[in-house]
Amino acid sequence: MESNQKNGDALTGTLKEASLRTLIQQTGYSLIQENGQRKYGGPPPDWEGPSPERGCEIFIGKLPRDLYEDELVPVLEKIGKIYELRMMMDFNGNNRGYAFVLFTNRQEAKNAIKQLNNYEIRNGRLLGVCASVDNCRLFVGGIPKTKRHDEILAEMKKVTEGVVDVIVYPSAADKAKNRGFAFVEYDSHRAAAMARRKLLPGRIQLWGHPIAVDWAEPEVEVDEETMSSVKILYVRNLMLPTSEEAIETEFNRVKPGTVERVKKIRDYAFVHFVTRDDAVNAMKVMNGKVLDGSPIEVTLAKPVDKDSYVRYTRGTGGRGAMLQGEYTH
Repeated sequence: MESNQKNGDALTGTLKEASLRTLIQQTGYSLIQENGQRKYGGPPPDWEGPSPERGCEIFIGKLPRDLYEDELVPVLEKIGKIYELRMMMDFNGNNRGYAFVLFTNRQEAKNAIKQLNNYEIRNGRLLGVCASVDNCRLFVGGIPKTKRHDEILAEMKKVTEGVVDVIVYPSAADKAKNRGFAFVEYDSHRAAAMARRKLLPGRIQLWGHPIAVDWAEPEVEVDEETMSSVKILYVRNLMLPTSEEAIETEFNRVKPGTVERVKKIRDYAFVHFVTRDDAVNAMKVMNGKVLDGSPIEVTLAKPVDKDSYVRYTRGTGGRGAMLQGEYTH
């Protein structure tokens, strides 16, 4: 059955059948429809080695419903080599307005986002293109606040497969306790999806407690060029009473006069510096330092343009947003 599909026989009766047959004959790619999507390639002909790494996939939205691979593939091939194109299909044979494209390397994916976002695919029809993220992280709530990182990690490994790590945040009021939830990182999106299904409410309890499970908001991915100009630090795990003035004083001790301002929100803060070099130097010195009895974590903050930043993921956030150090600009 699969070989027939690869030869294009599964296209019989589909819209634009002749054009699609011509496409696969010219390119040598397979075209298979299953589970509500039509997959072109994956892998491409004569491909050897593993599939592309994370960060090589893009999301394409705003597709005209009667547009198919014969129109989209030539546009994509101008950017780079397609490893796999997955077009979401409805029961009538039209596409559902969006598709996922996996390129063979990250640079081609980045180029595709820059060149194809707002690209006029047809007269007056502009594509919406952004990075696609395979979400590998779950939010798990209802965890006893006395449990430590190693205990939570061991328990999650007992009840689910593919666990890489757990991320646990200390309580803002009592650093010896957690906040009653954790983020669980899995080695693949599939492993995370299987774990989510298994952990649905009522099926499994942890330490005798009912739990709430949902997809976690995926980490914001900011390109290297943008991150190279960041001069704001994200400081986490602060004590609630620690003031903005105290934070500014401590960071200015690294090099006096380099801090422009501090904005504190509960137990985290953003520290703005005059130059990037000053920020990077302060990060290296201050990360792990104890401030008012609490060891702080210091990283470069991630800028997010709230007006244009759009994210499409396979499995996106319900309950949990990671504390990632994002600020809008």
